[in-house]
Amino acid sequence: MATIRPSSDLRNKYNEISEFCNKYNEPVFITKNGTGDLVILSNSEYERLTGKYELHRLLDEGLASMKKGTGRSAGEIFAEIERKFGFDSV
Repeated sequence: MATIRPSSDLRNKYNEISEFCNKYNEPVFITKNGTGDLVILSNSEYERLTGKYELHRLLDEGLASMKKGTGRSAGEIFAEIERKFGFDSV
C-alpha cells in the first residue's frame, strides 16, 4: 500500500521518512495542497531502479541491432568475454 505524506512532513518528520524508505525500500509519495508532487526513495532503491532501467535500455538496443542484422552472434560475444576475463586460457 502506498505511503502518502503531506509536504510539511518533509520538514517536520524527515528522519521518520528517511528511516521508512531505507528500512522497507518503498517510496513515500509527498503531496502539496492535496495533490501528488514528489516521490522519495532511498539511494539504494533509486540505484536499483535506474540500473534496471539501464539494463532494459541496453537489451532493447541489442534487440534492435539484431533485427537490423548489425549485431554480433552470441558465440562472438561470449568469446570476447572469455578473452577479456582470461577464461579462454583455462
